[in-house]
Amino acid sequence: MSTMDRGEPKLIFPGLAGFYAAVSDLWYPMIRITVGAILLVHGWGKIKTGITALAAYLGRAGLVPPVPLAYVVYINETIGAVCIILGLFTRFFAASIAIELAVALWLVHYAKGFGAPARWRPVFARSCYRQGPVKLIRGAIANSPVLLN
Repeated sequence: MSTMDRGEPKLIFPGLAGFYAAVSDLWYPMIRITVGAILLVHGWGKIKTGITALAAYLGRAGLVPPVPLAYVVYINETIGAVCIILGLFTRFFAASIAIELAVALWLVHYAKGFGAPARWRPVFARSCYRQGPVKLIRGAIANSPVLLN
C-alpha cells in the first residue's frame, strides 16, 4: 500500500519524513496560537481606546447600530482571540470572527480601496471588480510614483 492510498500527501522532501512525523501534531496549535495572537493585537488597540471610540468609528463607517456591533467586535477580538489560542469554543469564535472580517472587508475596507492612496483607488476598484489580478498589478505599476515606465 503506497502513502497515496492512505490519503496522506506525497512528501516533497522525503528526507524530512522523520521531522514531519515528529511535528505533525503541532500544526493545529501553531495555527490557533498565531491567528489568536494576531487577533489579540488588533483587540488590544480596542481595549486601549475603549468601546465608545470603537462605536463612534463604526457609526462613522455607516454600520448601524454601532454600539452593539462594537461589543461584538470587542468580544471577538479579545475574548474570542484568547479562546482560539487556548482552543476553547474555536468553531463558534472562528465563525463569528469570519463574519466580522467579511463585514469589515466589504463594508469598510473595500470602499476605501484597501488603504491605497486616493489616485490608486479607481484602479483597485476596477481591477478587483472587472478585470482580475493581472490588470490590478499592471494598473498599480502604471500609476506608481516609484516605478518609472
